[in-house]
Amino acid sequence: MEENKKSIESIDEYISSCPPEVQEVLETLRKVIKEAAPEATEKISYQMPTFYLYGNLVHFANFKNHIGFYPTPSGTETFKQELSKYKTSKGAIQFQKNEPIPYELISRMVKYRVVENIKKAEEKATKKKK
Repeated sequence: MEENKKSIESIDEYISSCPPEVQEVLETLRKVIKEAAPEATEKISYQMPTFYLYGNLVHFANFKNHIGFYPTPSGTETFKQELSKYKTSKGAIQFQKNEPIPYELISRMVKYRVVENIKKAEEKATKKKK
């Protein structure tokens, strides 16, 4: 049992727990997300770095051979064409560590998710008023 396994409580802690050669990539990814969603807050959710704005916006994580990026199913579906060269599943994308990370694409995906989450929050607020 891994009952003694310490849970990570911040993105800083998560990144510093990763191998040094990956830390710079994760910090750049974090910066790109922050710039695309400056109002979003950082937290750890599902033991992954998470950006939150009216709900979970995006997650990312380090794995042995790839960086996982999780923009929800709508995020992967909307950018399906541009993501065709990457391994994807319903709400996840794998960026191989031996290839350049498409930061500009990630930025656009995050901005898309910001608009989506704001719209959902506004719709929810409108329903509550009725």
